[in-house]
Amino acid sequence: MDTTIDDRRELVSAVREFSDAELAPFAGERDAQKIFPIDALRRAGDLGLGGICVSEDSGGSGLTRSDSIAIFEELAKGDTAVAAYISIHNMVAWMIDAFGDEQQRARWLPGLVAMTDLASYCLTEPGAGSDAAALTTSARREGDEYVLTGVKQFISGAGASSVYVVMARTGGPGPHGISAIVVPGDAAGLSFGPSERKMGWNAQPTRQVVLDGVRVPVGNRLGAEGDGFGIAMKGLNGGRLNIAACSLGGAQWTLDRAVAHVRDREAFGAPLAANPSVVLIVGDMETQLRAARALLQTAAADLDAGIAGAAVTCAAAKRFATDAAFEVANAALQLHGGYGYLQDYGIERVVRDLRVHQILEGTNEIMRLIVGRAELEASAKGLS
Repeated sequence: MDTTIDDRRELVSAVREFSDAELAPFAGERDAQKIFPIDALRRAGDLGLGGICVSEDSGGSGLTRSDSIAIFEELAKGDTAVAAYISIHNMVAWMIDAFGDEQQRARWLPGLVAMTDLASYCLTEPGAGSDAAALTTSARREGDEYVLTGVKQFISGAGASSVYVVMARTGGPGPHGISAIVVPGDAAGLSFGPSERKMGWNAQPTRQVVLDGVRVPVGNRLGAEGDGFGIAMKGLNGGRLNIAACSLGGAQWTLDRAVAHVRDREAFGAPLAANPSVVLIVGDMETQLRAARALLQTAAADLDAGIAGAAVTCAAAKRFATDAAFEVANAALQLHGGYGYLQDYGIERVVRDLRVHQILEGTNEIMRLIVGRAELEASAKGLS
């Protein structure tokens, strides 16, 4: 669905109201007590946030990637960790909509769109992080079933989700031997490791997903055998944009509070805002976020338009935005002085939450590699 500027403003305003009511007031408590707010997620589903880019024919909101990044920036101002989980859930829902058949969409999407069912994306393994094509989780075919065996690592929502999209090896080595298979949360042989003790993202569970001879019908496979790696990478294009938008939202929240703090806080007989060095820092923070937002909007527009090379722009936007946002949040903490280190102010929570965005959905080193290789290949072809 194409949205006008006025439509998007109304959309963002509705999301802001939800974020202000359901996320922001509880963000500190959820972080401190490691609460995964399932009830709030279901209310997000009521607002249409469980299938943001899922087609309207499948019951989703049918919005664009440009709409999506505006939504996730707003959600992250309320709670960065919860917004990031909603991003992952939406990535899975979009993959099922984009690559599933009619029966698969009808089976899984209603619950995912409503967020009465939650979803997890299972690519990373203990021995296969950035080198995802080297994954070893196997899906051996026996008649009309796959038998899945392996371990997935760092899985958001694990143990609480009803749907797991698992990348598993159905063929030979390398990316072409990987398939995408939907595993129900109640499947026999599916279990989970203990909740990881993390630096941040405490408002969402992160656990291993253990598949010990899990049997699912061959009809649970998305696309053809061997299509899984491509499906996973296409899902990550949107995921990278959304996680970058979450970084922007979190960082913008810290900048707003830093500006208020330096205007109110006095040192050496004058407000901190009167100090030229503080003014320069605030100017740099604002510039970083504006540049990141502009690049992110370009990447979203490219992905919406199906432009060749959109994946590279998504990688560049993810790298730049998540790095810039972390620097801005860290600068906001510094501007608060000792207060920034206190939990009551919320700044240190956002700094901790944003740090992992430079690692997940493809580390920023891999993003640099994607962009650099693309530039060198284009130059070699005389296209640069």
